[in-house]
Order: sequence, then structure tokens, then C-alpha cells
Amino acid sequence: MFFLKELPSQQMVEGYAKRFSVKDPTAVQGALTMMRDTSLLLRELEGYFSKHGTSQLRFLVMIVIDREPQRDSLLASEIAERIDVSRPVMTRTLKSMVEDELIAMETNSSDGRAKCVALTKSGENFLQEILPGYFKAISNFMKELNK
Repeated sequence: MFFLKELPSQQMVEGYAKRFSVKDPTAVQGALTMMRDTSLLLRELEGYFSKHGTSQLRFLVMIVIDREPQRDSLLASEIAERIDVSRPVMTRTLKSMVEDELIAMETNSSDGRAKCVALTKSGENFLQEILPGYFKAISNFMKELNK
């Protein structure tokens, strides 16, 4: 996360740019602004997820499964590849989601080591319950940003 609320002035960035031979200080200023704005949005979304007893990671697991309606399940390894967390973190997250009955895991019939992961009805309902507020939070954030 990026925790700097007050960004350096354009003059300061230009001073550093000269000192370190940066060709486009405006791009640096733009990147800093984007990083701050993204951090603020992520904090807002984390608060939203927390209010609903979940986390961004658990939400992302459900979304990754849900966005492939042509498949009944995904391999746990496929989910891990699509979300930028370590395998141990993913394993703990999936285990807790099984305990909370948001997902079901079964051994893959063709590879006994692989696990197939699917949303349960409870998981589908939970996702449908929190998606409207998720999109509303993003929409409201973007409205404020574009003022």
C-alpha cells in the first residue's frame, strides 16, 4: 500500500528528476497520484469487506471462480495462479472458506493431489449480496476522483 496522503510538489519532483536524470517528471507525479488514489480505494474496499465479515482475498477467490460460468469448479492451483498471493496463504484462505461453507473442495478425479474448488450456494448468495455495494463503492470513489 501507498500511505502518503500529501504528495510531493511538482517543484520537488522536478528537482529530484534533474538530480537523478529522470526524463519525464510529469509521469512521476502522475504515477505518485495514481498510487495514492489506488491506496485510498483499496482501504475503502477493505473496510467494506471487513464490514461484511470477509476480506479482499476471500472476495477475489469467489470472483475468480464465479467469472468462469462455463466451468463448475477450478483447480486450487488455477486460483492461486490468478491471485497474487503465496501458496501457503492461498491454502489457509481456501481452508477457512471451506469451514465457512463459502466454497467446497473435492479431490480431482484424474489427479488425486489436485483439489477442485467450487462456490457453494451459500458462497454464491454471499457474493451476490456484496457485489452491489462493491460496485457502488468503486463508482462513488471514481465520481469523487473525477470532480
